[in-house]
Amino acid sequence: MIETAVVILNYNGKKFLQQFLPGVIAHSGTAKIIVADNASTDDSINFLKENFHSQVEIIQLETNRGYCGGYNAALNQVKARYYVLLNSDVEVTPGWIDPVIELFKQDASCAAAQPKILSYHKKDEFEYAGAAGGFIDTFGYPFCRGRIFNTLEKDHGQYNDTRPIFWATGACLFIRSEVFHQHHGFDEDFFAHMEEIDLCWRIQRTGMKIFYTGKAHVFHVGGGTLAKSNPRKTYFNFRNGLSLLIKNLPTTQLIWKIPVRLVLDWLAAFRFLLKGLPADAGAVLRAHVKFIFNLRRDYQKRDKAQPYKGKIKTIYRGLLLAGYLAGKRHFSDFRVED
Repeated sequence: MIETAVVILNYNGKKFLQQFLPGVIAHSGTAKIIVADNASTDDSINFLKENFHSQVEIIQLETNRGYCGGYNAALNQVKARYYVLLNSDVEVTPGWIDPVIELFKQDASCAAAQPKILSYHKKDEFEYAGAAGGFIDTFGYPFCRGRIFNTLEKDHGQYNDTRPIFWATGACLFIRSEVFHQHHGFDEDFFAHMEEIDLCWRIQRTGMKIFYTGKAHVFHVGGGTLAKSNPRKTYFNFRNGLSLLIKNLPTTQLIWKIPVRLVLDWLAAFRFLLKGLPADAGAVLRAHVKFIFNLRRDYQKRDKAQPYKGKIKTIYRGLLLAGYLAGKRHFSDFRVED
């Protein structure tokens, strides 16, 4: 078994492979580089075979199974101690792997981790998908150190530490292979978006931890598959956000937090309308309809989940929106335990 495998899930991403794969190969040391192709219809496979046949292993999937199904299928074929799930639109830097792997070796409770995620287009600014580590508030709304809603901080070294977080970004997710498979990987019903939060929550229920380290960093283009304003992404985020709560909240919290969350989502839909984004508002309503349709299925998954082993500390116990409306724009304005 090799120690580390960097696995890039590709779907019609030839331009990103051309741009970023050479850097991944150059800066990944002894790690094995694998591209798992999610049934691309562009020229990705031929490009890889012609240019990187001796440096990259190719796994070809017969159908596009989304982020969740694609990675589940690909990682079933990869034997390594540590997986690095890397988006094709990420520019890596020298030494980006070693500090994160060192976390696993130093702390047996570390199940998954991420490096600092900076913007490819604004390299002194944190990137939306992950920034300096992910968290959620008491109603399941995600945010990051360095990113509160759409407000992004400049990187001044304020998050150069190493600390527990609630979720590690799927754009550059380091995870122990045994943990990934013990938890049966990603929930394929999510298809894409928030699946890494669900997996990290399930992992933490067993008492293991998720970490961030600022000792390594990468640059993420973001929106490589779906732009942030895409109504399809809005649909996935709101639908999966509700499924996330049904699957993972303690029963005593579930019965009152779901109704509150639904009302908050309706307010979000109304805000989309005010901003002239009716398609996004409609996506929220469609997400709620689908959530109700899938409610029994999602609730049944609770029986398969691990019971809680102690309190998960890395959850913000308040409502993120309330703090944001009060003028809080930085992670330091919110009190979250390590």
